[in-house]
Amino acid sequence: MTPSSPTYAAWQKLPDNALGHALFSVGMCIRVPYFGSVLPRVVEMRPGRCEVRAPKWWGVRNHLGTFHAIAACNLAEAAMGMLSEATVPSTHRWIPKSMTVDHLAKANGPLRAVAELTELPDFGAMTAGTDVVVPVRIFDRRGAEVVHADITTWVTPK
Repeated sequence: MTPSSPTYAAWQKLPDNALGHALFSVGMCIRVPYFGSVLPRVVEMRPGRCEVRAPKWWGVRNHLGTFHAIAACNLAEAAMGMLSEATVPSTHRWIPKSMTVDHLAKANGPLRAVAELTELPDFGAMTAGTDVVVPVRIFDRRGAEVVHADITTWVTPK
């Protein structure tokens, strides 16, 4: 078994409850301050899947009073980043390379971003850099998908 990242190890050490999720999320925002603009809360994190929630507050509203498009992109990147931290072993490194985003509907209310890989890459066979595309679906409080992002990460052995 390949060792996990320090970020994922920290997630696993904290209790799987609201307090543990809040502590982890605050730590994530200290490490990556820009994520803090959407007040994210990681509620699930494991290899191949991460779910992050964000409230609708005045700091993410656009001129229409809905969740700003770029704030939704920030939420998508937070979900992808934590999925990558849980999935990419400590023998490798990753960095976002590109993002394709479709805004499917007005994003009203709090949002829930789910980053999920249906098939995990074979990191042991990776000898050179490889693109890994992480799809992220963002849902509103009714469960409708309002944003879809495909974030390409560049993964390389260290």
